[in-house]
Amino acid sequence: MTRFLFNRLMSGIIVVIGVSVLMFLLARVIPGDPARLALGPEASAEQVEAMRQQMGFDRPIAEQYIRFMKGALNFDFGRSLYTDNPVSQDVAATFPATLELVIFAGVAMTLIGGAMGIASAHFKDRWPDNAARILSLLAVALPNFVWALFLMLLLSFWLGLLPLTGRLSESLTAPPAVTGLYTVDALLAGQWQVFRDALAHIVLPAVALSLPGLAQISRLTRTNMVDSYDRPFVEFARAYGLAESSIALKWALRPAIIPTLMILGMQIVALLGNAFIVETIFHWPGMAKYGVNAIMRKDLNAVIAVVMLISVFFVLINMIIDTIVSFIDPKIRLKAS
Repeated sequence: MTRFLFNRLMSGIIVVIGVSVLMFLLARVIPGDPARLALGPEASAEQVEAMRQQMGFDRPIAEQYIRFMKGALNFDFGRSLYTDNPVSQDVAATFPATLELVIFAGVAMTLIGGAMGIASAHFKDRWPDNAARILSLLAVALPNFVWALFLMLLLSFWLGLLPLTGRLSESLTAPPAVTGLYTVDALLAGQWQVFRDALAHIVLPAVALSLPGLAQISRLTRTNMVDSYDRPFVEFARAYGLAESSIALKWALRPAIIPTLMILGMQIVALLGNAFIVETIFHWPGMAKYGVNAIMRKDLNAVIAVVMLISVFFVLINMIIDTIVSFIDPKIRLKAS
């Protein structure tokens, strides 16, 4: 097991280093002088040159990369041209909002998508199966921003059931920061009104963010469970008179869940990518929206920090998923070792 985790960790480190090299080179080949962008068009040539020296662009490329990696390892990405704050401070302030959104979307994607897939396989070729397949196709066919706009119109404008934008109503004060997640912090502080309001605000963006992944999980779970139902061990279980619910959850689902879990890590990371659009539409003050603003203003330090953090998140999620899968199916762990 130790060797398995070590191999996964080494693979993750290689991925992060690859992303760092790509972002480092990208920041130096895109049109425009980063020093000029930092100072604005009114700056003199002497000011621009002084800024280039301060940012280290006058040094050899290898020395620039080493300096860049030292800063990244210390979570120091310089100052943001957009907010004029340290980038690490901006990311630390906005990441909890994105994390909370991704957690809610990931839980909805996993539980609802898995339940739809199980029901669809159990009622194969009957109306629950047909309904789930149609809903899955719709969720995959339409991009996140279309679902976001549709849900805003339906549940906010027309029905008035849920708030439209933001994390919390203006009349309420954010709970004392412990985790940075409003729903969790409100529960810890016993502020039930704030908790209900924060929960209501997160429903629309979380649902809009989760729908494509939810559909993928549902379809994959159904396909693998239908295949499991055709296996001899399921026939033996039926011959022994086991209940259909026991067969579905114990005998058909367990072998079917492994491919679903393996794709789940990719889907969770995809939530972070799709959050750039969803957070912008719902004015959700998270790291993804901060990243969009940084891209629009060519704020390279902020863009690099956001991308690097997403890559680290990708590695951690996939390590967790791989570890869970290896416990469910030891053959995978033995092959990897």
